[in-house]
Amino acid sequence: MSILTVKNLSHGFGDRAIFNNVSFRLLKGEHIGLMGANGEGKSTFMNIITGKLEPDEGHIEWSKRVRVGYLDQHTILEKGLTIQDVLRSAFKYLFDLETEMNEICDKMAEATPEELEQMLEEMGSIQDILTNNDFYMIDSKVEEISKGLGLKDIGLTKDVHDLSGGQRTKVLLAKLLLEKPDILLLDEPTNYLDEVHIEWLKRYLQEYENAFILISHDIPFLNSVINLIYHMENQELNRYVGDYDNFMKIYEAKKQQLEAAYKKQQQEIAALEDFVARNKARVATRNMAMSRQKKLDKMERIELSREKPKPEFNFKKARTSGKMIFETKDLVIGYNEPLSKPLNLRMERGQKIALIGANGLGKTTLLKSILGEIKALSGSVELGDYLHTGYFEQEIKEANYKTCIEEVWQTFPSYTQFEVRSALAKCGLTTKHIESKVVVLSGGEQAKVRLCKLINKETNLLILDEPTNHLDIDAKEELKRALSDYKGSILLICHEPDFYKDIVTDIWNCESWTTKIV
Repeated sequence: MSILTVKNLSHGFGDRAIFNNVSFRLLKGEHIGLMGANGEGKSTFMNIITGKLEPDEGHIEWSKRVRVGYLDQHTILEKGLTIQDVLRSAFKYLFDLETEMNEICDKMAEATPEELEQMLEEMGSIQDILTNNDFYMIDSKVEEISKGLGLKDIGLTKDVHDLSGGQRTKVLLAKLLLEKPDILLLDEPTNYLDEVHIEWLKRYLQEYENAFILISHDIPFLNSVINLIYHMENQELNRYVGDYDNFMKIYEAKKQQLEAAYKKQQQEIAALEDFVARNKARVATRNMAMSRQKKLDKMERIELSREKPKPEFNFKKARTSGKMIFETKDLVIGYNEPLSKPLNLRMERGQKIALIGANGLGKTTLLKSILGEIKALSGSVELGDYLHTGYFEQEIKEANYKTCIEEVWQTFPSYTQFEVRSALAKCGLTTKHIESKVVVLSGGEQAKVRLCKLINKETNLLILDEPTNHLDIDAKEELKRALSDYKGSILLICHEPDFYKDIVTDIWNCESWTTKIV
């Protein structure tokens, strides 16, 4: 049975086409991975099918009474609400039904026998819905999901406005899972999640009976939960049965077949054009030349899809730093309350360190305390000599209305426009991306603009807070290579062992020094 039907969808932004005559059907129980490079339109597709964005052309049809749950990268949580408030709002429709049932009860005393019979029937229907949806077990369901995603450790009474990026993602994900929709739409759900909770989500999706569409660049996670791939490329959407590894085999084979057919056709075209050019002027051979010209005119020409620019990340190296990068003495980090025990940490030149551990332990706070952006509660940080630091923040909350060119030019005012464009192009951005405002770019494209600024600065210390979030597979692989080749020191927060294990020399597990329960 088809849950969602998309017919002849076309959409674009300005003169930049995203989809051209795309059709798609989602069937009950399908577990779909939506794949494609940054900027191919994955999040745009999600926004169109959920009605947040009106397509230029095409028809979107959901089957009747389908409840859709969408985990959006950019959802905002209202200040003043606690985690528990947000989670209980997943059952708003059931609380509304309970209110309706109570109102019916209040009216019963004054009802006629006929009205009373109708009211009892309505109450019975509502009661059945409440019972079937476990209304009287809401608190235990909230408890179960909160525990699975680590929200209980944060505290269900905490204001959602005070949460980190990872904690917000967990709250939104927990609310979505509690809603138990007929279809889940998940846009990079593992961004900001730590390893333990990625594992929990993996098990949940493996056992999930309903359909879901998942956007993710975390290939091990994707492979473990999906049974279909839909691949977005060059304004098309193509279906592949199986996991990502199977898709790549078929995709590469199709690409090679097309390239071979294109090469053969180009040789045939060259031969025909040569014959026509040599023989069209001679009376004896003019008819043969015209015949070949007709064949050329009727030929359906094979076109190779445009190759996307592959990113190149090469970090510029500053002069060598002193032997000691930083040293902390009885450092206690936090805001209103301590997030750590007194820390005595030391990092030396050449070390590449991964900070790991659950969300909310203070990993980002530690980085900002070392950089001096946040004042420590007590203790001290001593920085080494001759440090040239490059810092990649986990998230930028403010919308950026500058163009990509203006954004990079502001950091490197001595560059010519050609140098700015070349620097952005090397990070895998096309001319249309480069000339766009940063705010309209996808999460992955925005990350590439920020990486462009980082790689063009001379550094000997990189402090990176979850740099792989939103990056597509090519960009992630290239960043991994660049960090492996980097001759300076690295302090990295990352929840993807497949990414950091081949880069780092040391792993610091923050769970050993946190004051939080993990």
